[in-house]
Amino acid sequence: MYCLKAIVIGAGIGGLTTGIALQKAGYQVEIYDRVRELRPIGSGISLWSNGVKVLNHLGLGEKLAAIGGQMNYMEYRHLSGNILNHISLQPLIDAVGQRPYPVARRDLQNVLLEAFQSVGGKLTLGSKCIGVIEGFSDVTAKFEDGSVAKGDVLVAADGIRSLLRQYVLNESIEPKYAGYVNWNGLVPMSSALAPVDTWSIYVGEHKRASVMPVSGDRFYFFFDVSLSQGTVNDCTNYKQELKHHFQGWAESVQLLINQIEPETVARLEINDVGPLTKLVKGRVALLGDAAHATCPDLGQGGCQAIEDGWVLANYLISTNLSVPDALRRYEAERKVRTTEIVNKARNRAEVIHGKDPEITEQWYQQLSQESPLDVTKAIAKIISGGPLH
Repeated sequence: MYCLKAIVIGAGIGGLTTGIALQKAGYQVEIYDRVRELRPIGSGISLWSNGVKVLNHLGLGEKLAAIGGQMNYMEYRHLSGNILNHISLQPLIDAVGQRPYPVARRDLQNVLLEAFQSVGGKLTLGSKCIGVIEGFSDVTAKFEDGSVAKGDVLVAADGIRSLLRQYVLNESIEPKYAGYVNWNGLVPMSSALAPVDTWSIYVGEHKRASVMPVSGDRFYFFFDVSLSQGTVNDCTNYKQELKHHFQGWAESVQLLINQIEPETVARLEINDVGPLTKLVKGRVALLGDAAHATCPDLGQGGCQAIEDGWVLANYLISTNLSVPDALRRYEAERKVRTTEIVNKARNRAEVIHGKDPEITEQWYQQLSQESPLDVTKAIAKIISGGPLH
């Protein structure tokens, strides 16, 4: 019996999840990535329940729970430290049937990589895909070193600066700067920084400072500051930068800045991509950030890549007209979902980071008046739009 073969370009969250799902569905899967060593971009990620459910379905529930932080509450605080809103996440968990997990990106990547290789998946690093050739019944990936890989379907999960996006769209789409810079990393967990089971978010001056629990008695932290594009990125100056931007903020924020180790911190200019007019062309499908990079302000970027992988694999094994037909069904379903997420995340980024200062001030007022149940209902609505309800 002929075993269908999938070529996946990109070994990030979306590429690895897709590889696991297809491998479990009976495909032979080869993943290629241009990097010589897998090093995740950013230090942590909030996996909301829609992403967790897909990974549970792929058999990773116990391992995911082991690396996930115990996050029972969210709290918003004014830059001074005064509490604006305290939100129990139990109503959310009851509504959607699954706890969310903040995780360190490297921990998640290790779980996904181990799972992919344990089901027979093949990973090749140091292979930069530079082009695609489609035949009548197959597709070939061309690599910079002159090598090729041929399969029945090609998944372009090669990130926000995807080289294969132009092939699918017949035009070049560049990432769009969201107007702010994000510093993030990991620090030892301490109740002096925040309650250890709580996602704490300080807001003010169109900025954010935040910590959330991950496994290993660590907090994942991030700082957001609205800055013009192209500001100097010098890790030796991170502490001074942050002390300048967050001067006068609460004592716990100052303590966090003092505790960070600059050489382990990621500093990212936040961009997004999309919504795109199309996600597939023939036997090639865009997936994850290549298809719909989102601002991280909804915490749905990784979850949407995970959903992509599940939906793509499901159509490839549940429809048998042709591979291009299955990909068109994937495109039709995912365009609706991801267009909404990209737009919502961009709008929220603009509200949080002061694109219109008056609207941001109104948001600060809303935070102090909003019912905690309204907050969890809004999050549950986003989660419930996923493929596993």
